[in-house]
Amino acid sequence: MLAIDRRALSAAWTVFLFALVLACIYLIAHTVVLFVLALFLAHLLAPVVEMVHRAFPRSVSRGAALGIVYIALLAVLGTTVFFVGSAIGEEAASLASKLPDAIRNDALGKLPLPTWLEPARDKVNQLIQNRMEDLEKNVLPILSGAGERILTGLGSALSLILVPILSFYFLKDGRVFRGAIVELFDRRSQVLVNEILVDLHDLLAQYIRALVLLSVATFISHTAVLSVFGVPYSILLAGIAAILEFIPVIGPLTGMIIIVLVAAFSGYSHILLLVAFLGVYRIFQDYVLNPHLMSAGVELHPALVLFGVAAGEQVAGIPGMFFSVPLMAALRLVLIRIRKQHGGA
Repeated sequence: MLAIDRRALSAAWTVFLFALVLACIYLIAHTVVLFVLALFLAHLLAPVVEMVHRAFPRSVSRGAALGIVYIALLAVLGTTVFFVGSAIGEEAASLASKLPDAIRNDALGKLPLPTWLEPARDKVNQLIQNRMEDLEKNVLPILSGAGERILTGLGSALSLILVPILSFYFLKDGRVFRGAIVELFDRRSQVLVNEILVDLHDLLAQYIRALVLLSVATFISHTAVLSVFGVPYSILLAGIAAILEFIPVIGPLTGMIIIVLVAAFSGYSHILLLVAFLGVYRIFQDYVLNPHLMSAGVELHPALVLFGVAAGEQVAGIPGMFFSVPLMAALRLVLIRIRKQHGGA
């Protein structure tokens, strides 16, 4: 008879359970994304709630402070969507109606090219014109309806409702949740688990606040500079660049390309000045502002970031690209904490 080693059987059972958990997460990926977004929002609002709570007398509960923060947040979001969202929607609709003709009429005529690329200008221009049919079918309907999507939230009503509600519970009972998780483990492991959760809390808080600040800085600076430069659709382009800041490495580069191409196709003549601004701002963002805002725990090698973003896109699309960096950083912190635990033991 075949003898079954108990340790091998235990290892196989562990691998099976781990694979089962991953499969379940994949099947409920949308729900997981909602919970993670709510967790990110909770980390973003946590310092504001603490500040408001300390500003009131001790008789005012944390729940009341949380309610005040949520009312203020709704007011700010409503005002922002009304003014900024409507402006972006109008510019998106205008661009969608004018872009096809601009591309057909010598798309590269206003775009400076290196001398060695000048002979290929006509071929590239013809290639762009040949792709206009796909652009009109797939991209322009999305672009022309961007204003309505921003104002009405079509397709994301459930997210708009669930994410703030879940975030409210995370802020209200976060310590209770953490204690319940720690209690699931034996006493020897509880200290380690608690330290890991604290590390993850600090990591997520630092990461999401840094991303929001980077995005806001991008929107404000791009809106101001593009408006001064006279670039068409400045608010729309600044909004696109700000949103793409949430996707590491690839997002900012894509935003720069979109801004230059839209400006060129719209007849803007100072392309080199625009490229110079975008390059200087990228250097400032990557080497000054970003390192100042991001914690040491988020530092990952650029090659690893690119791998994570590419892999995340294949697994879960845009959400996978967004979550790839914090996931890798979290795994790194967990491994470091476990290694320290075993090294100290």
